[in-house]
Amino acid sequence: MINESALLESKSLRDSVLDRTDVLDRVKALSLLPDGMHVTTAMVAAYFEVGLTAISSLIHDHREELEASGYRVLTGSELTSFKELSGIQSRTRSLALLSRRAVLNVAMLLRDSEVARQVRVYLLDMEYLARTQPVENSAPAEPSDLNDRIDRRITHILGKTVVPMFNALIASAGEHRHELIELRQDIEHVERRLCQHHRRVSFLEEGRAPEVSAELKGMTWQALERHVADLLRRDGCMDVVVRQAHKDRGIDITARTAEGRTVAVQCKNHTSRRSIRSADMQKFAGAARAVDRVDIALFVATCNFSTEAQAIAKLSGVVMVDRHDLEAWSAGAPLKGLR
Repeated sequence: MINESALLESKSLRDSVLDRTDVLDRVKALSLLPDGMHVTTAMVAAYFEVGLTAISSLIHDHREELEASGYRVLTGSELTSFKELSGIQSRTRSLALLSRRAVLNVAMLLRDSEVARQVRVYLLDMEYLARTQPVENSAPAEPSDLNDRIDRRITHILGKTVVPMFNALIASAGEHRHELIELRQDIEHVERRLCQHHRRVSFLEEGRAPEVSAELKGMTWQALERHVADLLRRDGCMDVVVRQAHKDRGIDITARTAEGRTVAVQCKNHTSRRSIRSADMQKFAGAARAVDRVDIALFVATCNFSTEAQAIAKLSGVVMVDRHDLEAWSAGAPLKGLR
């Protein structure tokens, strides 16, 4: 698992988890201004239990990054309007505000704060669990609007109330600490399942697949192979084996469907700027069709396929799973190539 100090050094890593503002309340309650959306620099200093100078210095050093995540300074008519809307009574001529995203950004940059360190640790723990937790198999559903609203409300309560309550109990617990930690993990598992359900329903209703998520972008090639193997198991495949790199003969994963059809998979972890070349497709097609003679050949990639590679895939019967297909498959949509 990534060490929390990596967030201090890597802006790309910070950007990938910037939306997980729920971890702030899980570590410690964050008080907000009357508008329910912003905090002042003094409130941020109080949250992280550091001096105001430390926050001001950090903003000075990382102003551009923090502005991108929601830091702003109000003056003039904009400040007057904000005071009227939020009910703030102050004669100050300028007011620095931070959104919850900006506060989380501060947590990932602030070195001399135990609270900030706890936020980083908890944040990466949650990301690690989300990446390594297999998506359990469940049939696509079409819930009513009422049921969907209930599910979303439950998710909100779990994240904003129940988990922070467990954190407080764990901090003061003695002999029951281990049991409370296990209960919290169960609650967080339920929360993740609901979030996966929401994403899956959204994909199916809109008939689209989003850009590759930060989870997939952050995977190594070994992690991608394990992830695809988990997806195969989730969708009912048996005898799933991830081959050793120096013995794979051009095939990364083998499996067998519930109907007994043999499956071979090639995984390529490339950036979205690259594409799968014809040579890569020729090598895999030859291994899957001529050598192993499998029933289903899947080429899974975190990028797109070149025109030449697509032509070879069609001629040889290889099923192409590009970055959009992989995202939808990861979110729970069934892969057509396995049907």
